Amino acid sequence: MALQVPRRQLFIDGQWREPLLKNRIPVINPATEQIIGDIPAATSEDVEIAVAAARRAFSRNKGKDWASASGAFRAKYLRAIAAKITERKTEFAKLETIDCGKPLDEAVWDMEDVAGCFEYYADLAEGLDAKQKAPVSLPMETFKSHVLKEPIGVVGLITPWNYPLLMAVWKVAPALAAGCAAILKPSELASVTCLELAEVCREVGLPPGVLNILTGLGHEAGAPLASHPNVDKIAFTGSNATGSKIMTAAAQVVKPVSLELGGKSPIIVFEDVDLDKAAEWTAFGCFWTNGQICSATSRLIVHENIAKEFLDRLVKWVKNIKISDPLEEGCRLGPVVSAGQYEKILKFISTAKSEGATILTGGVRPKHLKKGYFVEPTIITDVTTSMQIWREEVFGPVLCVKTFRTEEEALELANGTPYGLGSAVISNDLERCDRISKAIQAGIVWINCSQPCFCQAPWGGNKRSGFGRDLGEWGLDNYLTVKQVTRYVSDEPWGWYRPPSKL
Repeated sequence: MALQVPRRQLFIDGQWREPLLKNRIPVINPATEQIIGDIPAATSEDVEIAVAAARRAFSRNKGKDWASASGAFRAKYLRAIAAKITERKTEFAKLETIDCGKPLDEAVWDMEDVAGCFEYYADLAEGLDAKQKAPVSLPMETFKSHVLKEPIGVVGLITPWNYPLLMAVWKVAPALAAGCAAILKPSELASVTCLELAEVCREVGLPPGVLNILTGLGHEAGAPLASHPNVDKIAFTGSNATGSKIMTAAAQVVKPVSLELGGKSPIIVFEDVDLDKAAEWTAFGCFWTNGQICSATSRLIVHENIAKEFLDRLVKWVKNIKISDPLEEGCRLGPVVSAGQYEKILKFISTAKSEGATILTGGVRPKHLKKGYFVEPTIITDVTTSMQIWREEVFGPVLCVKTFRTEEEALELANGTPYGLGSAVISNDLERCDRISKAIQAGIVWINCSQPCFCQAPWGGNKRSGFGRDLGEWGLDNYLTVKQVTRYVSDEPWGWYRPPSKL
């Protein structure tokens, strides 16, 4: 019998709760196309209940139970969650794999990162205590000033399906560390491990309402969360179209947002490189996570002197990638997440062909896999800058290629996009790498690699790739508000106005 996902309800106020309309959404394993369970479908009515629960949790006992408790108090819960996830790492990884299709080895790595992220923000929560009342230097001795860092309030966290639990935790862990109460709305295409996170929170005794988890469709659960007047901030990772809608909804009540949106990231390969090392990083940068990464370096910009030899070598690397059921040992490319994504990716490839590009390798379903949403890793050449494949995010295992002659031309191609999330440069000339790092218009630059991600370093983009940063101390700042406290310390009257005449 096929692996099934646990049957869960919505997680509100520390309890499992059936959605008010009792609707559910089927969960389909993208490797087999079989239904392996279902998840609850929240609607605006459930959002109301969850927001009220979060608001109560935030203000309970005048905030002393969570929001204004010490960072050390909150850190204990974050560490307990990390320990439980480590304990159940293999089980969580299998659930992630059958839910979204990523290779099992990747999913295991993700679960280790999930636990690491909770541990990291536990440390930062403790560090917050020492940073309170940080003095501000003033030019007048008659005043003393300090700063308080306080949780922003009730936050809505809307997260994507490509790293279902990890990208949720990139927001959940700092939000809880800061003292916020949160409502998490993961993507309906992959919510299973987020519901298991709810069970972990229940097991460790996280105070009720501090984290509420609502699964459901974007327009039925995400939209009412984004526009809710009692939600103080929205943090979103996902598509540009949805990000724009969230920003519009938040603007009506002047609510802060942080957005991590799409990308069309470049990887520039110069002529002085080791071809095999550069080829492996180029393949990894585009085909890791089945090509479904917002930061994927999916535009290869390669020096014309090595282009032919480099592409020959790259094709050999790509043809050697094991494509299989993602639970199979050694799988390095699984299916894309859904039938809709599969059709969309094939349409991108056929449009590129019709516009005059060449499919150098891939572009079709692997012959040995008759079921599942599998697309061979695809390399497209003879591309012009006006083609859709060069301009738009595919979100699948598709790399498009252009050559360059000069460093200036490479930079012009790299920056000629409305996006600015990731970027990579591969060269043995480190001075050149530094020049490129400064000149490239992106929130992340990788030198002689692509896609490494560490919870200590900031993550986010420029231009249409959004604003605000996840991870690192910047991720914690997302969920804090800064309060100035200034005191008059002189015994003398202020003396600006003439005192009223004494009787």
